[in-house]
Amino acid sequence: MKITRAVVPSLFTILNIFCGFLSIIETSNGHFVQASWFIVGAALFDTLDGLMARITKSTSDFGVELDSLCDVVSFGVAPSYLVYMIHLKAFEGPGVLISAMPMMLGAIRLARFNVQLVGHDKDYFKGLPIPAQAITLCAFILRYYNDATGLPRLQAGLLAPMVIILSLLMVSTIKYDTAPKFSRRGIAQHPWRFTFGIVAITAILVTKGDALFPIFVGYLATGPIRSLVEFIRGISSHQEKENGQKDAEVSSIDV
Repeated sequence: MKITRAVVPSLFTILNIFCGFLSIIETSNGHFVQASWFIVGAALFDTLDGLMARITKSTSDFGVELDSLCDVVSFGVAPSYLVYMIHLKAFEGPGVLISAMPMMLGAIRLARFNVQLVGHDKDYFKGLPIPAQAITLCAFILRYYNDATGLPRLQAGLLAPMVIILSLLMVSTIKYDTAPKFSRRGIAQHPWRFTFGIVAITAILVTKGDALFPIFVGYLATGPIRSLVEFIRGISSHQEKENGQKDAEVSSIDV
């Protein structure tokens, strides 16, 4: 029974990397839309393997390591090759370097995550999760790429800066919320996250995927906004502490 339970989540993890491999094949054939959807499919299986691990109570260090290895392919190698073939190969050497950033920095991000992982449940990620980076790039392509005309000039010019920013966010220390666990406890702890998740999934289904890009852009923005708010609060708290110390010194002098 233990072996059976362990196989279930690992099967979804293997389907994750298989989708990444299919994405690479489709990119090689010039089918960039299909390649993007395969990466989105890999992200779906990546979500399901964690869900199945919790349902079957078979979460393990082996599963964590296997998941990271598969993520490097599906959300690192596959999107790097995709953005290179779709546009960045026109920049030759610099295009190769920029295209490789999701793969290289994604691998660093996953290694750091595994080293810092304590237990298997977290309230937030340190740095942008590698699947979110990959889905954002794919959502951008799905929204703007046309098989007949390619990427419009404006969007093509934005691709390289977007790849750089997303890659750097992965290795940053900016906090990003994790998805709430689909359980009574998870919903009770993070009702707003759960509500946002339901609204986002509904919007994506209703718009047939068109809402995918703006939703993930909104998710990307939450990290820097949170950091800015915490920075401002830190400054305010420091000033209040200094003012309190000054008041105490004045009071002691008066006495």
